[in-house]
Amino acid sequence: MTIWFITGASRGFGLEIARQALAQGDRVVATARDPRAVEAALPGNSGRLLALALDVTDTGRAAEAVAAAVDRFGGIDVLVNNAGRGLLGAVEETSDAEARAIFDINVFGLLAVTRAVLPVMRRRGSGRIINLSSVGGFVSWAGSGLYCATKFAVEALTESLRIEAAPFGVQVTAVEPGPFRTDFLDPSSLHRTAAVLDAYATSSGALRTWADDTNHGQAGDPVKGAAAVLLLAATAEPPTRLPLGAATVTDIEDKLARVAREVDAWREVARSTDFPAGEGSGPTGELPCAV
Repeated sequence: MTIWFITGASRGFGLEIARQALAQGDRVVATARDPRAVEAALPGNSGRLLALALDVTDTGRAAEAVAAAVDRFGGIDVLVNNAGRGLLGAVEETSDAEARAIFDINVFGLLAVTRAVLPVMRRRGSGRIINLSSVGGFVSWAGSGLYCATKFAVEALTESLRIEAAPFGVQVTAVEPGPFRTDFLDPSSLHRTAAVLDAYATSSGALRTWADDTNHGQAGDPVKGAAAVLLLAATAEPPTRLPLGAATVTDIEDKLARVAREVDAWREVARSTDFPAGEGSGPTGELPCAV
């Protein structure tokens, strides 16, 4: 029986992952700003469900929630860092306060919860950490620069933590959903910059139009997406990244091809900037432990 700790579990992916985990007989610690919403959405699971209030930006509360989970169920097997939100607007349109707010939730909130859970997993010598990233953690578009910056950060944290935690039996993966039919494009989740500049009407403005036209019509099925996360959690050798959705696979493949072309075009310039062979500070000068 697996013990899950899921943030942002009152709706969307978090709720669906919690529902499917309970359906297969697991125990679930489901956190949200309003735990009553979790209990209302998942009735009849009082013995195996612990719904807790948690604002992931509250570091102290994150530690308290983890302590409550351990007290109730004895440990945590799988952490799903799902809580997050979007921000739509051009980089120039984004205020300092708006940028800091999305980093507080998507990056620093994830860090707070992860740091609270890791000691539990290290002591047990096992665990899974699943960070909900996005296709926007691998590819960025006009109008999503700050949101994508947070998800790029999540991807980098995942890669490093995967290396650091492996000796303790803790496996770490970033999940990269594309457009899924959740409430993500609703105003309650997808915030928009207060400033709207006419100069960006055809770039970030186009993304605003896309969000309005696409909301609740996305191709991705959250039930199937959540099932993929449960499969991931049960896989003996999970990948560093798990893309979800056909569009995500296409976007990642297209970017990899573009990057390969650029590296090839600028290869000689890049290689020309090193000291001559033998003048490095170490045997190779290369960083250790790359993914």
